[in-house]
This record gives sequence, C-alpha cells and structure tokens, in this order.
Amino acid sequence: MTPQGVEPQRQGKASREGVKTRALALGFAAVGIATLEPSAHGNFIDRWLAAGYGGTMTYLNRQAAKRKDPGLVLPGARRAVVTLTNYYHGPAPLSTARVAQYAWSTDYHLVLGRRLAALAEEIGRLVPGSTSRAYVDAGPVPERELAQRAGLGWVGKNTMLIRPELGSFTFIGVVLTDADLDPDLPFEMDRCGTCTRCLDACPTAAFVEARTLDARRCISYVTIERRGELTGAEAELSGDWLFGCDVCQNVCPWNERFADVARDPELAPRPELEAPDPALFETLDDGEFTRRYGDTPFARAGLAGMRRNARALA
Repeated sequence: MTPQGVEPQRQGKASREGVKTRALALGFAAVGIATLEPSAHGNFIDRWLAAGYGGTMTYLNRQAAKRKDPGLVLPGARRAVVTLTNYYHGPAPLSTARVAQYAWSTDYHLVLGRRLAALAEEIGRLVPGSTSRAYVDAGPVPERELAQRAGLGWVGKNTMLIRPELGSFTFIGVVLTDADLDPDLPFEMDRCGTCTRCLDACPTAAFVEARTLDARRCISYVTIERRGELTGAEAELSGDWLFGCDVCQNVCPWNERFADVARDPELAPRPELEAPDPALFETLDDGEFTRRYGDTPFARAGLAGMRRNARALA
C-alpha cells in the first residue's frame, strides 16, 4: 500500500482515468496512454530514409534515432498521453485552388498547443512530482505509431491514422510524461482489409506500396515542405491543389462513413483559407501576408511558397 492507502496499480489506473476525463473536457475527441519502448519499425525508417523518400526534409535524418526510440525524446519519460482532435469540415467548396482541410482554420499548432499544455499541467496535479511536456506535430515524436500503441486506431495504407469512430481527419497531439500511468492496449487489427482506394486514387502515384509514401511525389510535400522553386515536373504534380492534398482521405470508406463535421469554434473554417484567391499572394508584401496568415498553416510555406504554388496553378 502507498502512504495514501492506495495500491500502486490502482493508483496508476485512477490517474489514467483522471487524465482521460480532463483531456475530453479540454475538447479532445479521443485519448489513450502508450508505452515508450523502441519502435518495431526501426528498420523500415532506415530503409525509407536511405531510399530518399523524404526529399528535402533532411531533419528527418537528424531525428531518426529518437523516432525509432521515442523514450529518448524526453529523458525519463515513461508514457505518452496521445490525443486526437477532429478537424473534418464537410465537402470542400468548388475551387480551382484547392486547400487541404487541415489548413482551413487557425494553425492547429496554436490551438492544440494550448490544450496540451493544460493537459500536461493536469497530469502534474494528478501525479504530484511528475514532469510532462507537450508536442504538437513537432520534434522527433512518432505520433501515429504512439497513437496505435495507445489503442486509438491503426495506420492505414495511406499512412494516416484511422480511428473507427472518426476516420482519419484528426490531429494527433502528444504529452510525454514520467508519470506511471497505466497504458491502454494497442490497436492490433488492420481494418483496411483488401481495400486499395486510397492508393488507386492518388493523382501522382506517390505510394510505392501500401504504407510506403515517396514524399517527393506527394502533393502535400510539394506544396508545403518543398523549399525553393518547383521544377516543371513538380509544378505539374500539384494539379489544382494550392496547399496540401486530401485525395487519399476523401476516398477512404472509413471517412465516407464515419467522418463527422467538427464543432470546434477554435478550429472553425475561415473563408480566406478554404477558398483563397491565388492571385492575391502576388499583391501582398511580407508584412501584409503575416497580418493575414501569420496564425494559419499558410505561414509554413511562407509568402514565397504561396506565390510559387499559385503560379503552378496557372
């Protein structure tokens, strides 16, 4: 028995349930607890990087060791509290300058960052003396693998995490902690079955095979992560997408059946993001671009990147 009269196993379970209750109250759609042992897919990561599929994202090479062993990200961490946030907004408006749904609203890093920081503080209250740190799609955290370990879903053939009740239009947020929370059981089943709709629908044939993406051919990479001017072939790849791409998610049967419109005021669509005028970017200077888009995903590409993407649409 502990000094408080609670067995350690029961205490870990009670703390886990308290963390989950608080996470749902903060607006997360789902939450689970994962362990932090080394990845079972370390060899795949090495092969993927060696094949050059990461393109110009050289930071992935620097982060490889920690992605293969998430316990190294935060020294002393024992668990990952993994959250999902729904961002599905419904059918996209007709446009010749299409934008991925995740970018229709205020930058999710800002919104989720605040919520995850509050969740980290709550873990500290529930488990006194513990240390926790929040991560929102930043640093070497293997979010999708941790989400699968936390029982939140499986990684589909399009490399996206799919949760049966939500589909794949979700943001993954993680709090690493040294608190000894009882972990959830991992999601072991692959529920894609024989379906290949996402692979078949990719307009640029970016999937080498199921769950293996050549980022260099992915529209999201070309329009967001690619730095510098596009080659003629890359500009052609982008098609009518100004920023990002949702094709492999739009055709997924799990999204067709289960994706439900998010009712999150902090992630409400903004008209200038879901249906932008691509010609506008040529008229903006850096200051005006920052004023309009500094708190949005467009800031990732920057004014030069958005101008480049707009020109590729012409």
